[in-house]
Amino acid sequence: MKIYTRTGDDGTTSLGGGQRVPKDSLRVRAYGSVDELNSVLGVARAGGLAARLAEMLAVIQHELFDLGANLAFLEADKAKRKIALLKPEQVKRLEDWIDELSAQVSPLGSFILPGGSPGAAHLHLARTVCRRAEREVLALARAETIDAQILAYLNRLADLLFVMARYENHERGLAEPLWHDPV
Repeated sequence: MKIYTRTGDDGTTSLGGGQRVPKDSLRVRAYGSVDELNSVLGVARAGGLAARLAEMLAVIQHELFDLGANLAFLEADKAKRKIALLKPEQVKRLEDWIDELSAQVSPLGSFILPGGSPGAAHLHLARTVCRRAEREVLALARAETIDAQILAYLNRLADLLFVMARYENHERGLAEPLWHDPV
């Protein structure tokens, strides 16, 4: 199988069901941002993170791949194929992980600047990419029908990534960079 097909040279790409759409369509932008998020998480994992975070992110990366595939298919085409749909229990698991990690870091008393350890900085970057993916998916959801769990999953994941960054700094014994209100 060749990696290039030349079919996208005109600025279009194929959805999972075979439909040709512009590469800047809402759907392609949404699953493209999810793909970017997955890549940023791969960079964070490759750089070395606390073992518990690496374990969680391994699960999340597989789920994000499923989520992206879900977005790559129109709803009508999902019925014809076995497309992995998100389940409410996956969102609940993210909430449980937020609670688990939050219990191990100090209470939040100030806004936190992205940074600290390299791993925490990568997790903050992942959080911002996740929020962008969430916005892209929301724009798509306003125009077309999508899996209802996707927005909840991305919303919760962004929260988890914030807590993961805090936990990573905690595990490395680094103080979190705090924002100082200039007023």
